[in-house]
Amino acid sequence: MARKNENMIAALLRERDGYEQRGLTDRVAEVDAQLEHYGYDDEDGPKGRRSAPRQTADGGRPAAKKTAAKKTTAAKPDAPEPQGPAAEQPPAE
Repeated sequence: MARKNENMIAALLRERDGYEQRGLTDRVAEVDAQLEHYGYDDEDGPKGRRSAPRQTADGGRPAAKKTAAKKTTAAKPDAPEPQGPAAEQPPAE
């Protein structure tokens, strides 16, 4: 039974952390009530970080930087003029 409460408390702490980061104080209070129900005491709980550190989208990987560089590259100025029927039509009046 104690193991089940520990798992529930850990899940509630992760949930609470998410609400706290988004500024949802009413939801934080509701989770606090559930934590109390399961016997969690903040002074007995874990110290420090409650959740895993967040990672950036690219994680600092070189491949992501290369992809971003490709997206920002300008079109070549010496691109050939369009050919075919569309190129031969006079401008619309």
